[in-house]
Amino acid sequence: MGQIWRALKLQFKGTGTQAPFEVWVAIPNLIASPRIEHPAIRVVRMSDEALIEGLQRKRIDGVEVPIFNPARTVVDCFKFRNKIGLDVALEALRDGWRERRFTMDELGHHATRQRVANVMRPYVEAITA
Repeated sequence: MGQIWRALKLQFKGTGTQAPFEVWVAIPNLIASPRIEHPAIRVVRMSDEALIEGLQRKRIDGVEVPIFNPARTVVDCFKFRNKIGLDVALEALRDGWRERRFTMDELGHHATRQRVANVMRPYVEAITA
């Protein structure tokens, strides 16, 4: 099974003020997309390795849900910035750093693994300066 992330992660973690209009679901590359009408979903395919990197389990409304940690969430926002908007990624970075939800080492690790370290570098430098 995939995990609910992006909009749910940002909302669940209290990061950002964006109101999600769809739930993003990460699933393995060869798994069929789930077909549900509500809530609206957007499917993103990832390798098995990418799906477990930074994964944790949280209980939401009595259901255990696999969800990425805060650093991985911010990195994914930058990875999918063209789909969700750079403003959402920047807000997640600023809020997560201000609220001490992750360390720069954690953020750097996930940014490197997800190949967005160079994209994120100027923004990270700006918020830590």
